[in-house]
Order: sequence, then structure tokens, then C-alpha cells
Amino acid sequence: MSEELGFHGNELVHFQTMYMVGTILGQLPFAVLFPKVRMNWLIPSLDICWGIFTLLQYRANSYSEIMAYRFMVGLFEPAYFPGVQYVLGAWYRADEIGRRGGVFYVGLTLGTLTAGLLQGAAVANLDGANGLSGWRWAFIINTIITLPLGFVGFFLWPGTPDKVKSVFLSAEEVALAKKRLERAGHRQPDPLTWAGVKRVFTSWRLYVLIMWDTFFCCSATNTTAAGYLLWLKSLNRYSVERVNQLSVTSPAVGIFYVLFIALGADFFLGRALAITLASTWNLIGLVILIIWNVPEYAKWFAFNTTYSSVAVSSVLYGWANDILKQRAQERSFALVAMTAIGQATAAWTPLLVNKTVEAPRFPKGYAFTAASAVLLIAMTWIVKWMHDKQERSTQKSVSSEEKSIGDAVLMNVSPKQ
Repeated sequence: MSEELGFHGNELVHFQTMYMVGTILGQLPFAVLFPKVRMNWLIPSLDICWGIFTLLQYRANSYSEIMAYRFMVGLFEPAYFPGVQYVLGAWYRADEIGRRGGVFYVGLTLGTLTAGLLQGAAVANLDGANGLSGWRWAFIINTIITLPLGFVGFFLWPGTPDKVKSVFLSAEEVALAKKRLERAGHRQPDPLTWAGVKRVFTSWRLYVLIMWDTFFCCSATNTTAAGYLLWLKSLNRYSVERVNQLSVTSPAVGIFYVLFIALGADFFLGRALAITLASTWNLIGLVILIIWNVPEYAKWFAFNTTYSSVAVSSVLYGWANDILKQRAQERSFALVAMTAIGQATAAWTPLLVNKTVEAPRFPKGYAFTAASAVLLIAMTWIVKWMHDKQERSTQKSVSSEEKSIGDAVLMNVSPKQ
């Protein structure tokens, strides 16, 4: 694609940045909308719009045209991820959301993996068919997969407990789900008020969670820099088809990372240690890439640690849902703000540290990503301390309230004559 459309210098990085700009702008309205609309309609609709603009990319004949389509793809994509996280947080407790989020994230990782395989197959088998290049066929195939899933989503998505429309859940099951969430401290959405908005922006939670997620997004920029792909290409020993096939090993191994970290967070590691472990593994690979002058097998190993960085996502967002479980509107604001600001930072930093002309080594890029991983680990333990303090305060308030109610009941009970 870059050769056919005449990409030069850092335009490949700009191509990805234009997509990121679309994702940032596309998220902002949903901070208010998530608690107000039916998620079983919203998420599939976004999926369908994304598919339409993905299809249009196949007909691009210039750099400016593909950039415009890329922006629109980004515009319709970003609310999908925080929207899914909002729905998961509306149904699951703290001790079960991590692994559910992990299963969801496996789908994202599989998507990255199969996209590489599909692109390789398209280049090998469809290049030139009906006068279209292989990369154009890849966009067509993506759309053929996406649109049916979008329409099926109207029937499969259950919405949220307060706005349920599901062919699978009975009224009794929905009532049971609400009761178990109430026992875990969850609350149903309240009407949007100025007092509620003020509470969102004056709480420590919003700003700490944004900073935490920003460190996470920056610690995962090695997954979007195309360093592995460009390094494989620089070896000058593989065909384009083979390069695309080999590039999927990193997301393939990432499936194991995601499942191990998500299950570990729920069952045997705890959330803070799970994030620390994933980030440390990512850091090991980054240190190797910073050194660079190492045996080739070490680089293969380093590039295949990359997706341990994204294994953090399901644990981090599940934890954020737990921290914000008592206020749905604040949870919506925070999830959207976390994603928007985190991705915004990850959008402009590649322009400074992951310049295409420095590929595949990216000396500044890997150092920046490694520093972000260290900050993510430190921030995780700060969040744990602050959340533990919040939980103790909440429990103390609940105990005091229960004691007050009990005292009031005793005072109104007349003694036996």
C-alpha cells in the first residue's frame, strides 16, 4: 500500500496518527451517552459504520484520500472499547470481571493475528484479481467479516441491567443479576446532574485513573510501531507474504499472555501483581531492543514479548470498573477519558520517538516505552493503596449506617410489660 499510494518519509507514521486522531475525537460524546442509551443498539451501530468506512479504503487512489477514510474509521471505532468495558462493569463483580475482560481481549488479539494472516493470503492469492491489489482485497475481506457481525450484535448484546433487551435473559435472571451486583456495592445509574458532574471532576479517581491508563498506553506503543514487521522486512530474506505471516507470532503468543494475566488477576496473583508481572516481562523485551546489538534469536524473543504489554488492559479496566462501581455516570466519564487521553498521548509520541526513518531500531521509541512500563508498575501500586483506602472508608461508612439504623430500631421498640 505504501508503495502504491506513494508514502514518503514519516507518512506511514502519519497514517496511523490520523487514525488515532479520529479515535480521540470519536470518544468524547460517549462520556455522557453510555448511561443514557441502549448499549445493545449503540455498539452494533458503531461496528457497522466502521465496516462501511473500512470498505471505502479499498478504493483510495491517493495519500490524502486514504488518510480521510482512515480518520473516519478511527471516528467510529473508539467508543467500542470503553463501551464494552462499561457493559462488562455493569454486569460483573470485582472477582470475575478480569477473566471476562481477558476473554474479550483475546478476541482483539486474535483480530490482530488473523488480520496479518488475511493480509498475507490476500497479497499471495488475490493480488491483481479484478485489477485490485492485495491490500485492497484485505479491506474488502475485513468488511465482509465485520458487517454481518454488526447486524448480529443487535440480537446478541444484552445492554446493561437497567436497560436490558436480550433474547437469552429472562426477567428473573435480570432481577437476580441486579441483586448480586447490589450486594457487591454496585449502584444503578442516577440522572445526570450538575452536582454529579462536579463530583466527577473533583474526585481523585478521574485524574489518577487517567494518569494510570496513560502510562499503560505508552507502555504498549511497541505494539503499534510496526517494529517487528519492519525488522522482518529489513532482514531481506522473506517475501512480503512470508513477512506478514511471521509478524503474527507476536499477537499469537499474546493470547497466552492475556489469558494468563487475566486469570491470574482473578484467581492467584491479584490485580497489582498481575499488572506488575506483565509489565516486567514487557520491560525485559524492551531492554533487549534498546541494546539492539544482540544475537538475532534475542531479537526474535524480544519482539515476541511485545503483547505482554496489552495483557494489562483487561485487568486495568476491570479494576477501574470496580473503583467506580458506585456511580455509573462517573464510571462512564472515567472510562472514556482514560481511553481518549491515553490514546491521545500514544498518538503524538510516535511522531517524536518512533520515526519511520529510524526503523526498525527505534532507539528513542523503545527507551520511552520502557520508561512508561516502569511508571505503570509504580502507578499500579499507588492505585492499589488509594483503592484499599477507599474500600476501608466505604466499609466504615456502611458499618456506621447499619449501626445507626439498628440503634434507631431498638429505641422504637417498647419494653415488655
